[in-house]
Amino acid sequence: MKVLFIGGTGTISNACSQLAVKKGIELYLLNRGNHNDKAPSGAKFIQADINDEVNSSKALQGLHFDCVVNWIAFKPEQIERDIRLFTGKTSQYIFISSASVYQKPVTHYLITESTPLANPYWEYSRDKIACEDVLMREHRENAFPMTIVRPAHTYDKNSIPTGFHGNNPWGIIERMRQGKKVIVHGDGTSLWALTHSSDFAKAFVGLLGNSKSVGHAFHITSDEVLNWNQIYEALGRAAGVTPDLIHISTDFLRHFDPWVEGSLWGDKANSVVFDNSKIKRFVPDYVATIRFEEGIKESIEYFESHQEKRASDKEWDALCDKIIAAYELGTAQAKL
Repeated sequence: MKVLFIGGTGTISNACSQLAVKKGIELYLLNRGNHNDKAPSGAKFIQADINDEVNSSKALQGLHFDCVVNWIAFKPEQIERDIRLFTGKTSQYIFISSASVYQKPVTHYLITESTPLANPYWEYSRDKIACEDVLMREHRENAFPMTIVRPAHTYDKNSIPTGFHGNNPWGIIERMRQGKKVIVHGDGTSLWALTHSSDFAKAFVGLLGNSKSVGHAFHITSDEVLNWNQIYEALGRAAGVTPDLIHISTDFLRHFDPWVEGSLWGDKANSVVFDNSKIKRFVPDYVATIRFEEGIKESIEYFESHQEKRASDKEWDALCDKIIAAYELGTAQAKL
């Protein structure tokens, strides 16, 4: 099977690239060549900027793929470009959407692929919905062979998944080890799903060239459900400390950081559980096996052994101190 990944060296896509090659798939990566050192041995490269349609068309001339996956499409015009580039050149086109497209605020905690798509809080999610709309219309009207995949909160050894964070997630571990308070949005009891990229890859690779999946949308997550207190406590254990958690409402946080509006208010602050029965029907051997307790230990160990990953984020650290001071002052005044 011949497969093209547009991108293919990111947090999620790299794990999928590695597994695809391991399973004997003839994998091509189309990118600008900046991070091909991360690519698996055996992958073939097409150097081009997908956003340059003319040059990409030339680079792809004469090639046909069983499946094309775009990991880096975010706007509907990028999808329209891909339709022009790959119509007649692939038997399946997979768009990487996002589980954040699902209805916010949620009206039911259990998320299935039939949950409505609506997120008024996050432009990123609205753009992904618009991309899905373009593809669904093209599939209905012109039989374009599309499949939609919606990853949720997926991580690997290069990442430390949290709720409220700065540019470098290691900042949270620093705060924990320094005995500083660590902000947890809300009261920490909302439910969340964290998926290791190697688990995601098991299901995703099963969709490649899977003709039955054409015309369908899938989310792929772990079945492990944790609340945010449990997530931060697991982070602390992996870091060898007991974290001093302080619970601050998402509404309070967004007055200090506009980023909160989308990433928290429009995503992580909602309590959700994903029903993965659909992906398991299409990829029957899919089982997520890496518990967060295990995966986050790998992440901490990796950061510990790579000093460049542990850069301080002084601006975010100062922001945390500012938010906590304001919150504690307001709490103290309320007690008077």
